Amino acid sequence: MVTRALDVVLLGPPGAGKGTQAKRLAAALSLLHISTGDLLREEVAKNSPLGQEAASFMQRGELVPDDLVAKMLLARLYTQQGLAGCVFDGYPRTQAQAELLDQLLAELGRRVDVAVYLEVPDGEVVARLGGRRSCPNCGAVYHVQTKPPAREGLCDVCGSGLVVREDDREEVIRQRLSVYRSHTEPLLELYEKRGVLRRVDGLGAVDAIFARLKEAVKGSVAR
Repeated sequence: MVTRALDVVLLGPPGAGKGTQAKRLAAALSLLHISTGDLLREEVAKNSPLGQEAASFMQRGELVPDDLVAKMLLARLYTQQGLAGCVFDGYPRTQAQAELLDQLLAELGRRVDVAVYLEVPDGEVVARLGGRRSCPNCGAVYHVQTKPPAREGLCDVCGSGLVVREDDREEVIRQRLSVYRSHTEPLLELYEKRGVLRRVDGLGAVDAIFARLKEAVKGSVAR
């Protein structure tokens, strides 16, 4: 039985599988899964006041300000499931966001209990993302190694020719990794100093990675 809220931050480079693992971890521990990308899309789709404000930035191709995202996060933290604890999927990404998250949790008398870093080498990230093939017609996604289409280069669903999205090209992936290193990796030092950072091998089968992740969290926090 959970005696108090449990808040977990899941970190890792693009392509590390954070989304998949965060959802599984949240379900296994009865916590709220929070992805800021999903949060923004949901608020925009609902046409809420915060969503309308966020949409104005997104339509101009600008980043949504941290303080606006923080307002959305705070609303979720006060939901019934949010009060039991959360798995933050790829958030925070910068030290400024980490400070904001600290402030939001502090309002509820909480803190980041454990930050888990999924370790995946750059070469594996390039292979995972660079091997993706997308259907421009129906949106289906394949992978040349792990989920190839029945007919090479053609979508199983609609038969359209598959393409490599711009952000799945190797030079773009490596640029994303460079940005990640400069903005997000300093968080590892931050959480290391607090004694809450745990490193988990992000290679192997999805189930094996999840088992290591779950063990790292449960072994780090008194439940």
